[in-house]
Amino acid sequence: MIRRQSLIALGIALVLGLVAVYLANTFLTTSEKRVEQAQVGLTKVAVAAVPLDYGIDVTPDKVKFVDYPTASLPPGSYSQFAQLVPAGKRRVVLRPMQVNEPILASKLAGEGLGASIAYLLPDGMRAAAVRVNDVSGVAGFVQPSDAVDVLITRQLGDRQATDVLLQNIRVIAIDQNAQGADGKPIVGKTATLEVTPVDSQKLALAQQVGSLSLVLRKAGVEQDFANVRTIGFDDLRYSYYGAVRPTVAAATPRAARPRTAVARAPRPVAPARRSNNVEVVRGTTGSNYEVGGYGS
Repeated sequence: MIRRQSLIALGIALVLGLVAVYLANTFLTTSEKRVEQAQVGLTKVAVAAVPLDYGIDVTPDKVKFVDYPTASLPPGSYSQFAQLVPAGKRRVVLRPMQVNEPILASKLAGEGLGASIAYLLPDGMRAAAVRVNDVSGVAGFVQPSDAVDVLITRQLGDRQATDVLLQNIRVIAIDQNAQGADGKPIVGKTATLEVTPVDSQKLALAQQVGSLSLVLRKAGVEQDFANVRTIGFDDLRYSYYGAVRPTVAAATPRAARPRTAVARAPRPVAPARRSNNVEVVRGTTGSNYEVGGYGS
């Protein structure tokens, strides 16, 4: 009886062992297949190893390669450095890239070519340069990719006025260096704006008839066009925000009052004063003297 129970227990243990071996083998086989499939579905893609700014040359120390799903490769990506930078040629960055951002053909200049603003223009747009100074250029705070409004100040007849010429215009480039040779900021004198062909004509004419100023807009928020109006000398006064300036009515001349004839008493005429003359004759010469009248 005891021997029979031992044989049954041994058989159960053997069956359980076989099942465990089968499950372990199945799990390992499945894991190996998944790894193989994952490796087959990945491709090396060139990404930025350091931040890349506009105009920087692409060199091996600025590039690294990471695994990307083959089915999700971004268009224009590179899997080898020889494809990215052919031997004997240079590639220049046109659009800023952050670390681990894929390096795409649309973000680089052509093989052997330098940085050009023309690569940054969308279809149908133009690059127009305007003159600015430390005041009209917002003291050097206008940077590439910022959005600005363009104001024009010109003479209108016998007065000056300021109007909004263009709104929400993207700045492509500005000739401003972060630091000069002495370590101080250098403010650029020219801003290049992305405009339509008609707006480029407006800018060209506006620079001839008046002075232009740039107004920096908040990025990514104000996309609608604000109500604008002409500002003249009459607006150069303090007023509460949103307050409506009272309108001064034109002075209306008063109606002439009808004049009524007033009878005035005649001014009394002083009575003629009587004269008392005395003639004194001395020899043959006579002289008249008035006497009296004093105290009478």
